[in-house]
Amino acid sequence: MPDRIDGVVDHLFRHSAGQMVATLTRIFGPANLALAEEVVQDALVTALQRWKLQGVPENPAAWLFHVARNRALDHVRRETSLRQKKSEIEGALRDAADLGPGQPGFAHELEDDQLRMMLMCCHPAIPEGGRIALTLKTVGAFSVEEIARAFLARSETIAQRIVRAKRLIRDRAIAMELPSRHDLPARLDSLLRVLYLMFNEGYSAHEGDDLVRTDVCAEAIRLARLVAEHRVAGSPSARALLALMLLQAARLPARVDAAGELATLEHQDRALWDREMIREGVECLERSAEGEVLTPWHLEAGIAMCHATAPTFESTDWESIVEQYDELLRINPSPVIALNRAVSLAMARGPAAGIEAVEPIASNETLRDYLPLSATLGELWLRNGDRARAASYFSRALELPGNLPEKRFLLRKLGRLPPTRP
Repeated sequence: MPDRIDGVVDHLFRHSAGQMVATLTRIFGPANLALAEEVVQDALVTALQRWKLQGVPENPAAWLFHVARNRALDHVRRETSLRQKKSEIEGALRDAADLGPGQPGFAHELEDDQLRMMLMCCHPAIPEGGRIALTLKTVGAFSVEEIARAFLARSETIAQRIVRAKRLIRDRAIAMELPSRHDLPARLDSLLRVLYLMFNEGYSAHEGDDLVRTDVCAEAIRLARLVAEHRVAGSPSARALLALMLLQAARLPARVDAAGELATLEHQDRALWDREMIREGVECLERSAEGEVLTPWHLEAGIAMCHATAPTFESTDWESIVEQYDELLRINPSPVIALNRAVSLAMARGPAAGIEAVEPIASNETLRDYLPLSATLGELWLRNGDRARAASYFSRALELPGNLPEKRFLLRKLGRLPPTRP
């Protein structure tokens, strides 16, 4: 029973916390963002304590929202800075509580609040790193540690970025509103990057017991769909990102086998792939071709489509994928993209070509503790016939942060190879 309650609260935290923080921030005002976060956190702690004694209520989301509302009213009565707006805030809180979760009108209100919140966090006055970190924290309900892993950065650095971003919102009185069409593009790129990082963390968790966190992927898709279909924020780049997420998520059911072990693309059961999601992803990518702008999302979605539509692993058009990676590197010269290109190059032209492509990025500082780099080199050297060198790289990968399915996969690989030299 306690495990089930912990799971329910964790689910609500991921799915509802960002919605509640956004709504409370609108009511309190952006300068009181920290207060909105505190109220929601208090409500979640209360849920964890009471539900273990009283059981989970019939409508957990509504229960949680009403507790957060009551906590917010308590703060309004105590906080001197809020007393001038007391009647206005109390009225807004009561209106929200009367409508409540589960009501269609409230669902639309939550969507608008979340979009305004995301775009506020992505204001150009806030440095890009701070924009992304703050949005992931407030709307995506990510912890500082999770954000740090997504950025390949230290937790202290991310915490400082979030603090500075909140201070800028307060000091510059940045409003929680939809920007004009003229100002929107400056914020939309950062917002799409936030959603991309959110999805990636769900698609392949950096640490923990699970390889895949489907709830995080689903939330990223929900928010990406909200942006892509919005009358103002919708754009070819937003639709391309949504296409990428759909095409990647379609393969999620096959990424872990029946025993809970990691299944590489080569060994996935393609019958488990979600064909309806693939169809929607392809349609979304076609719609994203409007206009003349080519974004990284377009290219990554094109690569994902090559994988998702190939009948078998062997029939994958690897040369086309390499060409798209070449273009992607031209507009976004990232070492992670270069590593992914090297893998595709190895599939198209042999492992030696892949190893040669990895060499220029192998010493990149940002990849020093990046498990996929060592794991990839281990696989490439194995395919190239050097089992001892492969074992050395797999051993190195095991020392780095990673989730349990990845660790077990590496141990199985290593178990079939000779031991490394001391």
